[in-house]
Amino acid sequence: MDYSKSVIPSHLLADRGSNLVVINPGSGNVRIGLAQQDAPFSIPHCIARRTTESNQSPRRNVQDQMLNSQVTTSQHADREKAYDIIASLLKIPFLDEEVVNNSYSRKTGRVDVLSQQNSKKESALTWTDVSQQITDLPLPESSLEKNELLEGEKQQPQSSECRYREFVCGEEAMRISPTEPYCLRRPIRRGHFNISQHYSMQQVVEDIEAIWDWMLIEKLHIPQSERNMYCALIVVPETFDNREIKEILSIVLRDLRFSSAVVHQEGLAAVFGNGLSTACVVNIGAQVTSVICVEDGVALPHTQITLRFGGEDVSRCLLWTQRHHQTWPPVRTDPLTKPIDLLMLNRLKESYCQIYEGEVEAVGVVHSYEDGLPPGSHKTRLTALNVAPMGLFYPTLLVPDVYPPPPRSWFKDYEDMLEDTWHISDGSYPEAISKSILSTGRIDLQRKLFCSMQLIGGVALTTGLISAVEERVLHAIPSNEAIDTVEVLQSRTNPSFVAWRGGAILGVIDFVRDAWIHREDWIQNGIHIGGVRKYKDSYYLQAQPMCYINS
Repeated sequence: MDYSKSVIPSHLLADRGSNLVVINPGSGNVRIGLAQQDAPFSIPHCIARRTTESNQSPRRNVQDQMLNSQVTTSQHADREKAYDIIASLLKIPFLDEEVVNNSYSRKTGRVDVLSQQNSKKESALTWTDVSQQITDLPLPESSLEKNELLEGEKQQPQSSECRYREFVCGEEAMRISPTEPYCLRRPIRRGHFNISQHYSMQQVVEDIEAIWDWMLIEKLHIPQSERNMYCALIVVPETFDNREIKEILSIVLRDLRFSSAVVHQEGLAAVFGNGLSTACVVNIGAQVTSVICVEDGVALPHTQITLRFGGEDVSRCLLWTQRHHQTWPPVRTDPLTKPIDLLMLNRLKESYCQIYEGEVEAVGVVHSYEDGLPPGSHKTRLTALNVAPMGLFYPTLLVPDVYPPPPRSWFKDYEDMLEDTWHISDGSYPEAISKSILSTGRIDLQRKLFCSMQLIGGVALTTGLISAVEERVLHAIPSNEAIDTVEVLQSRTNPSFVAWRGGAILGVIDFVRDAWIHREDWIQNGIHIGGVRKYKDSYYLQAQPMCYINS
């Protein structure tokens, strides 16, 4: 964080950032914090609400559970083919090849992770306690009793009752036992509002408001009564469309009661977070990967490409790989219907997966979580740990489309008929980068962007990913293009929250705040495209802050 303080003087971060809340909802997590903080609070973007048998039949413990999650025969064949292509590149045995018949020279690499660093990842997760103690105090019956209470006389509790919490947010929500009367809901799925026949628009909006309100109260200690003294800067994913951005603004201004707000795109904020002005930003989120180019502090919307896979798909692929090699213990691990299993798989991926030639193995601890019972621990040899992250380059290995996209009708915006956030590609990761940069059409800019690639998101921390990206992007450039050099720039800020940090910088240097939307204006009139102010991406503002950074 010393870097950002050299760009923005510390006294500016402290003064102008003290009443600025930066909110960055991703495809799987939400990051919220004051601009003056070094790092945001980050939690899984989900909420578990208490249910009763009467209003849900049959009862679901995960809202998305009813969606089709079966891998088809053709998807399975494509996955096995992708595995063998990756195995050939990494010089490891093919999927069904017996090690004794392996023609490759065995190159075994042990993942060496300091035990101290890995102790948290190895520890078992605990089930969330969903109960809360409710104490009923007797009401004073007379003015005399009231006076006695004021003089300090202690009240004796009349009764104490244990009740269920009405809702639970974040990782705690994912650690609720399936036996408890709760249903987990994720308001954002694959980069869009998670609207389906099981999950209405109203429920999605209510859940986002509840999660953010909980974080503001519990993490930042900002009650609703004080929020009129705070402004909000929202760093939105490129995948959000106009209707979703307007709903987010309504949540922030109308429901959460901030005095004013402004919206910036994630890709642009990430560039500011690393002190750049021009870059190709590759954001590998939990459930989507998005690519967009930024030139001189201005995002180029026609370069945007979205890939419907991310870190959670790599985690699920890790499980499939271990099961195929029969290294996974004989336990019921199901990341789709048991969110606590997804948490465990994410930890294993972060601890052990890396891109490295040769056989990469490790001994790790796998935990089993069965219906509220104490977790079981299984010391396990994990194998082929370099295969799953290679799914970023060969997405058929990931079988990413477990969750179908939401119906387009839910996102039809009658004020702006053009849908401009659905630039979805079925291609691979380096192909998307190459296509995005080449779409700029100018050789000078293309050469600059190919040497200014920026990887953000938690997956960007994967060991060996940068060199793998450079090698494959270079090969993905058509031979007729006059490009012979590519480079991924090292991130100066933690890639997991560099976009949030960039949002904080944008908010601090934009001290005039002409384009900010005030609560009263939004509630009374709304902000419309074509007006003096824009609610979408503030493109016309994006070049302005750069002069402050460079001065």
